[in-house]
Amino acid sequence: MGSLDDKLLGEKIHNYCSSSEDEADDNNLSSEPPQPNSMHWSGQATNTGPKGVIKDWQRFKQLETEKREEAERERLELIKKLSITSKTNEEDKEAEKQELFDAELEELMNDEFLLEYQRQRMKEMLEQCGKLPKFGMLQHLEKGEQLLDSIDNEIKSVTIILHIYDERLSSCKILNKCLQALAKEYDHIKFCKIQSNSAGMSLKFKQHGLPALLVYKNGQIIGNFIRISDELGEDFCSSDVESFLAEHSLLPDKSCIPVLSQNLNNIEDD
Repeated sequence: MGSLDDKLLGEKIHNYCSSSEDEADDNNLSSEPPQPNSMHWSGQATNTGPKGVIKDWQRFKQLETEKREEAERERLELIKKLSITSKTNEEDKEAEKQELFDAELEELMNDEFLLEYQRQRMKEMLEQCGKLPKFGMLQHLEKGEQLLDSIDNEIKSVTIILHIYDERLSSCKILNKCLQALAKEYDHIKFCKIQSNSAGMSLKFKQHGLPALLVYKNGQIIGNFIRISDELGEDFCSSDVESFLAEHSLLPDKSCIPVLSQNLNNIEDD
């Protein structure tokens, strides 16, 4: 029968390890080689009590989860690679059709038939633009009422270039000749002239503002050039006036005309 200490502390063989004999027994037990575990285990069991068993089990489940996640990642990577590199028969057929279509399109682009179609299409577009009224001359307005009517009653898409002049000024005479030449070349633009007295201009404007060019479109003034001879000089020609108006986007720039359109005009001239 054990002593009172043994009863209070428990049996030595289970819980009591304070005596030297017990320490010797523990040393003898610790010298024995560990038994191999049939299950592969990378963790360390530091406590054989209930808490240690639970901790070891949680660690085991964690390792299993990590292995499953790693396997799933590898599977997804493999699926991704296969989806990129592999093609179905339908995709191969579509690729062949696209290559054939591209080859036929390239051959068609070099065909004279397509060029003829483009010329015809351009001609139709030019004809649509040609529906604007043609003027072809420098119109003389005698009264202010005619001036208002020529602006307010004109088609909105028509550009109106008005010259207010005094026939006693040489610069006004030169500008009238230039505008007459431009009116023949740009026959879709309405060129007009009116004397300063008929337009009801003030004496100050007559002395310091002539020659004057006013440009209207859709009933609104889009260009206002007073004493334009200061810009053109005393001796100027129609090409100078044309360049001046083109720079202010009041005349179409001939350098921007498509090459196909130019070729079409040459063919029509021939």
